[in-house]
Amino acid sequence: MQMSRISTYNHRLLPWLLLAPQLAITLVFFVWPALQAVKQSFLIEDAFGLSSEFVWFDNFNELLHSEAYYSSFATTFIFGIGVTLLSMCSALLLAVMADRVIRGAALYKTLLVWPYAVAPAVAGVLWMFMFHPTIGVMTYLLELVQIRWNHSLNGHQAMLLVIIAAAWKQISYNFLFFLAGLQSIPRSLIEAAAIDGAGPMKRFRDIIFPLLSPTSFFLLVVNIVYAFFDTFGIIHAVTQGGPGSSTRTLVYKVFDDGFIGLDLGSSAAQSVILMFIVGAMTIIQFKFIERKVQY
Repeated sequence: MQMSRISTYNHRLLPWLLLAPQLAITLVFFVWPALQAVKQSFLIEDAFGLSSEFVWFDNFNELLHSEAYYSSFATTFIFGIGVTLLSMCSALLLAVMADRVIRGAALYKTLLVWPYAVAPAVAGVLWMFMFHPTIGVMTYLLELVQIRWNHSLNGHQAMLLVIIAAAWKQISYNFLFFLAGLQSIPRSLIEAAAIDGAGPMKRFRDIIFPLLSPTSFFLLVVNIVYAFFDTFGIIHAVTQGGPGSSTRTLVYKVFDDGFIGLDLGSSAAQSVILMFIVGAMTIIQFKFIERKVQY
């Protein structure tokens, strides 16, 4: 009689016990703070934080009539598009090059992955020192070609700097997925196209890139969410939302109004709106953009 090697567990509580640690972390660090933000968005506190008043939608109404808030929308849109395009295009180029490397491939891939282990604030400080107006190496090189760099005074230069720093931090993550996608493409398809006379660019455009569309779609969603939420440390370390409000994105404005301006009601309302915006963008991407993805 042959014994079955398949292990079965009939205890109904076992799956919940295995999921309990992750569920507890999700509830404590994600669900509960989100509910607290929703509750705080309907309140306004006194100057000393000793009492609060229920004001319904007054915090949201004030935001919708604030020019500074709409300016943060535009800043966030420019920042998000810049970070997503720069990080994904750079990662795709590096992945294509790594896919062709034969000698020293392990070292090449390891060096490209390392930046992902750098904390966002540290990445911001690194780029800030490289572009420092007086001691920065990149500033010195730019002066050689008659370009004066001072991101503490020039808003456009500050925006460009935080985009570069945030994109550099995300390139490694995108690189791993693009490289995995490239290596999963059957070599027979590429070789057959080469035999038929298709050049490298035509093979990439007609075969490789369409087969990478699921990976590209996934990274598009991840990078937009990253630009909206996970770049606070970079902006805070490099520009602190300045000069003026040129790099004050929506997530940084939440911090600025809540912890600097001590307007907790408005800050909570902004976080709720930001949460709905990201959710809506994700739904739109999956509903419309995914239709053009080839699986």
